[in-house]
Amino acid sequence: MKESLVFDAGIISLHLVSDPRVKSYFDDVEDSKKLGRISSVNLSEFHYKTCEKLGKLTADIRYYQIRQTQLKVVETDPELSRMAGVEKCRSQHKLSLADCYALALAKTERATLLTTDRELAKTKEVKTLLFLP
Repeated sequence: MKESLVFDAGIISLHLVSDPRVKSYFDDVEDSKKLGRISSVNLSEFHYKTCEKLGKLTADIRYYQIRQTQLKVVETDPELSRMAGVEKCRSQHKLSLADCYALALAKTERATLLTTDRELAKTKEVKTLLFLP
């Protein structure tokens, strides 16, 4: 069984600026050595943050670039939404709702969670890898 990786929005941003620390993870997904996943909520977060910083056109281009990779975008469903809600309730103000979706997806997939969020990286429920921007 292939190792699964879940990416948060910050990791996508690092990838698109060619950060060498995350390159091998994306290469492994593109080469089908590992399964890569991102919640549609996290992809939305990536889009709006890119739009705020670089404009809508750049955000749209990068959004569609990600959609064309081997990274599977996992749409929300009733169970994932419930699990993200449970995580948000438990973390209260420490984690954003998008981070809670990433955590819920990592739990569902039994995946390693790649994140740029210090608070999210503190979870003991899944393996995490923290990449500070």
